[in-house]
Amino acid sequence: MRYIRYFCIAIFAIALVSVALANREVVVLRVLPSEVAQWFAVTPEIGLPLFVVILGSILAGLLIGFIWEWIREYGERAEAARQAREMRRLEREVARLKGEKHKDKDAVLALLDETG
Repeated sequence: MRYIRYFCIAIFAIALVSVALANREVVVLRVLPSEVAQWFAVTPEIGLPLFVVILGSILAGLLIGFIWEWIREYGERAEAARQAREMRRLEREVARLKGEKHKDKDAVLALLDETG
């Protein structure tokens, strides 16, 4: 199984390198369309190799997706934490009630009673 994982990683790495080598031309990225940039008298733009734009877009999409999913699952994580706190509270209460039940009994009889 480990070799299959390494094989898949190698294929993915080869694909990324081939995309990078095939797309080395410099492209100009503009933050605003030219019509809108004229309103503000600014033309923010930067020249980058195309593969940087492609790979950066993929990474930005992954990062946004991870953050989106983390935010979406907040309610489920909060509910799980609440249930865990409630379970710990109930376990403490059961232990306390068992202790009260066997408070006046002989230690051996209480131990036998606890085991069933």
